[in-house]
Amino acid sequence: MKERSAEAHKKKMQNIKKAVDKKIEKATEDRGVLIVITGNGKGKSSSGFGTVFRCLGHGFKAGVVQFIKGAMSTGEEMYLRNKEPDLAYHVMATGFTWETQDKEKDTAAALETWAKAEKLLQDENLRVVLLDEITYVINYGYLPLERVMKALQNRPKMQSVIVTGRGAPPEIVEIADTVSEIKEVKHAFKNGIKAQQGVEF
Repeated sequence: MKERSAEAHKKKMQNIKKAVDKKIEKATEDRGVLIVITGNGKGKSSSGFGTVFRCLGHGFKAGVVQFIKGAMSTGEEMYLRNKEPDLAYHVMATGFTWETQDKEKDTAAALETWAKAEKLLQDENLRVVLLDEITYVINYGYLPLERVMKALQNRPKMQSVIVTGRGAPPEIVEIADTVSEIKEVKHAFKNGIKAQQGVEF
């Protein structure tokens, strides 16, 4: 009985391997990808930063531009600030837009930060660029979608870009190579649990 079970398992794994090998064989195009991580669930930025760490781990250079969270020091920023010159890191200075409540100030900050992002999106030395929480400044009207689309579509061939944030514009989703939507099932904050240092920020 055990031998039959082991043999059945082996055959199943062999079939899976064949299917995976076929997909690998068909993947012949070599270029950077546009990744969108959106949805109401927690983990969008964490996923993006995980890819940045992976990129740096392979000895490549990367860039990070954080929109929204600039007024609050985060663990990822404190750690990654020490990774220069392999990492270019820029943060929008105003922080959460619902805290500032100043559209003119937030628009100016978003445009200033985006100008830095545009330079990263033209730098062929950067393997990965993370545009963290950029969907918010686009959806609030602080940053023209057309300008973002143009930069994404004209970036260096081997550069991959990660776009994070809720409500990713359908135009960006359309041109993306990989799109993940994170669904919220439960969130500790909604149950009155404070955001934990080293976990949420």
